[in-house]
Amino acid sequence: MSKFENVSIIKEANIYFDGKVTSRTVLFADGSKKTLGIMLPGDYEFGTADKEIMEILSGEMDILLPGQENWQSVKGGETFEVPAQSKFKLKVNKVADYCCSYIK
Repeated sequence: MSKFENVSIIKEANIYFDGKVTSRTVLFADGSKKTLGIMLPGDYEFGTADKEIMEILSGEMDILLPGQENWQSVKGGETFEVPAQSKFKLKVNKVADYCCSYIK
């Protein structure tokens, strides 16, 4: 899906790591939530309360998912899932445009 219709957007940005990772929250009529954002090159660690599906729209990164020992490469057009109540690491190699879906 290349666009979302009939949504509400939270005006205030989510800003992490001194502005190197930013996103905007999109709320859907059914109560679901997504964020759309940009990650600049760098190393990051995130924690999540809900399950997340990360869709990488463009860019390149390496990811280390919970319980894994090996890093995986992910690029534009690919997705990965993060379980609820966990942490994951990212090494962003090229500016990444992403869409994150939160699953309750």
